[in-house]
Amino acid sequence: MRFNPSQILEAAKADFDKTWQEGREYLEEPPLNERYPRNVLSYGVPHPVFDTIQKLREAYMRLGFSEAMNPVMVDAQDVYKQFGSEAMAVLDRCFYLAGLPRPDIGMSDERIAQVNSILGRNIAPEEAEALRGILHGYKKGKVDGDDLVQEISKALSAGDALVSSILERVFPEFKDLKAEATTRTLRSHMTSGWFLTTSSLCKKQKLPIKLFSVDRCFRREQSEGADRLMSYHSASCVIADDNLSVDDGMAVAEGLLTQFGFQNFRFIPDNKRSKYYTPGTQTEVYAFHPGLVGSGTKYSSGWVEVATFGIYSPTALAQYDIPCPVMNLGLGVERIAMILHNSNDLRALSHPQFQENWDLNQKEMARMIYVDKVPKTPEGRDIAEAVVNVCEKYGENPSPCEFPAWDGQIFGRNVSVSVVEPEENTKLSGPATFNEIVVYKQNVMGIPKTPRWDDALQNGASTGIRYVDAFANLAASDVEAAVQEGKESETRVRIVRTPGDINVKIDPVLERYITSHKHKMDLRGPVFLTVRSKPI
Repeated sequence: MRFNPSQILEAAKADFDKTWQEGREYLEEPPLNERYPRNVLSYGVPHPVFDTIQKLREAYMRLGFSEAMNPVMVDAQDVYKQFGSEAMAVLDRCFYLAGLPRPDIGMSDERIAQVNSILGRNIAPEEAEALRGILHGYKKGKVDGDDLVQEISKALSAGDALVSSILERVFPEFKDLKAEATTRTLRSHMTSGWFLTTSSLCKKQKLPIKLFSVDRCFRREQSEGADRLMSYHSASCVIADDNLSVDDGMAVAEGLLTQFGFQNFRFIPDNKRSKYYTPGTQTEVYAFHPGLVGSGTKYSSGWVEVATFGIYSPTALAQYDIPCPVMNLGLGVERIAMILHNSNDLRALSHPQFQENWDLNQKEMARMIYVDKVPKTPEGRDIAEAVVNVCEKYGENPSPCEFPAWDGQIFGRNVSVSVVEPEENTKLSGPATFNEIVVYKQNVMGIPKTPRWDDALQNGASTGIRYVDAFANLAASDVEAAVQEGKESETRVRIVRTPGDINVKIDPVLERYITSHKHKMDLRGPVFLTVRSKPI
């Protein structure tokens, strides 16, 4: 037999470890920038459904399948040919395509007078004839609807606004148009397209033919729910070859799903018994995924129905002059995406932007916190780094004290920068100077690196921003501005009460999220830092 199930399964399992690891790494967000994530380009995040589609495409191709694009629009007569006596039940779930009819519009003397009134002049006989010709051409399909206004505008030497007014007031036929249904439907199953595709290719290609398609299907559900959408993605494949059996479907199912971390498979006869499958071949595929165990979802047992396959009925194949057996396997992309992304609701997974109960994880929250003002020159960035270094080295020194941080040229002018503390009986820097901004349990906190905060530091999402880092950037930015004006500068921070006190910006989206979900933001702390610059 030219199609060898064991070889497919063997190849898939050999590639599994690498594939699965790469897939998980791809799903992970890129690492946070150590200090200033706003100023660094980062990878975008894929949509979970399209991310799954890409992985399915790669998985199918690793199994030797070539990609096909099946027809999206299928005539109702094809549904009858494929489903036989079940066709009406299937068509009841289909969306029928409709279109606006093209009316036959006459040009009477009364209508020409109305056109003259709108234009404020009498149109010439040749203009009237041109208008009549355009309307006739529209009826015959020679003029497209989106070109109609432009064509009339050109013929009458009138603006688009006037022409639109003519169409609305003189020709009410356009406004009164109602869509008329055709016999064409949007496919509700990928099977509808596979019969058409296989029928054409089996006359042109040698066997075996191995094709897959990951694309949209449409089903007229009574309503959408957590496990049902009107538009969904099907990841489907066919094999056309001599002597196909249920074993081939099992091999493809295992070879495909093993690449997504599924282990152990159960193949159960499907009670639905669709007419387009040979009796006794329609099979449901149940697979075990260790990552689902105890997940809190309806798949907590680890077992989930993930696919269905079968051998097409000879009766249905004969309707399309397909001379050889055809095995078809299909699975719902959203079902796999829900498993991979630990989701319980198709609507929230597919269209998170429309969900009222929105959620941000710790990393997403951390990415919405950034240093506000930053230096614009290389020298300014050097100053910020020098200020941090001085604070790290001399922060515990008793005051009053002053430590030079940086001497050099900015904008062609010499300047010196120092970290100072003029008050007595204190230290160069305050106790909160090295606090780090961390998101922990959806709360934003500024915390020191002490044993008390070990859990937050280890399990929270760090922004990589310490108070001293944000302050040093503000000070360096102030130095740049002062040098341009030939002035001295002094940047001070005392007690931090709000993010702005320490030159930290919180994205408005995060502020709304924290407020609406009653989370906390506490960045309070004594910093007591001063940086001065003067021309030299």
